[in-house]
Amino acid sequence: MAKKGVSRISISLPPDLLDEFDKIIKQMGYDRSKAIQISIRNFLTENKWMHEEKGIVMGALAMIYDHEVKGLEESLTDAQHLYSDIISSSMHIHLDERNCLEIIAVKGKVESIRDLTQELMSKRGVKQIRLAIVTP
Repeated sequence: MAKKGVSRISISLPPDLLDEFDKIIKQMGYDRSKAIQISIRNFLTENKWMHEEKGIVMGALAMIYDHEVKGLEESLTDAQHLYSDIISSSMHIHLDERNCLEIIAVKGKVESIRDLTQELMSKRGVKQIRLAIVTP
């Protein structure tokens, strides 16, 4: 049976993240509730794929991280070496004084790509990972 109405929640965010969020949603004409609903739906869709897809896939992981976090770059490199069987190549881009973008081309079992994604996202200093997958 579907629930009716709305649920109210409370979340904690860094002030600069909330300021940026508010700026973007204002430009789009959304209120916070609508924007968070869209974000949650996108998150659920992306994670359903991560848990339901099977077989061999290929794609790219785009990761933004703070290279000034002590030990992070070595930890990311070590993780990538563990998954060298599914990583075809990677590209490193300096965005500014602190932030780097790493794009990692992958091809292999979806389970392995899922594990790599989760391994990288678990590292302190990794700000965001987006996975774009295509099937052959």
